[in-house]
Amino acid sequence: MTILFVDLSFSVSGLEWGVGTVGPLEQPAPATGQGGFGGMLSNAVSSLEKTQADAASASQSLVAGTATDPTQVVMAVERARLAMQMASQIRTKAVEAFTDVFHTQV
Repeated sequence: MTILFVDLSFSVSGLEWGVGTVGPLEQPAPATGQGGFGGMLSNAVSSLEKTQADAASASQSLVAGTATDPTQVVMAVERARLAMQMASQIRTKAVEAFTDVFHTQV
């Protein structure tokens, strides 16, 4: 079984959407030493941290005058901003869900 996904990254020159394929569902995930929800959460936080670091690095290169393409810097900062907004919204929804479950009477 093959799953299609929409690639939300786009090029600066053409704002193009791409559709790619993901391998069969039976393929095991890469061994990271962590599994389940905790591993997924750890990977998501690591990805967010990398995105933030990339944006900071791009911003510093723009300030130093070593950036070759200012639009790439703007894109990196915008990706970091959107990633942080999404993480914040996910955290808010998780806290709301926890609160609802905590207050549920059995």
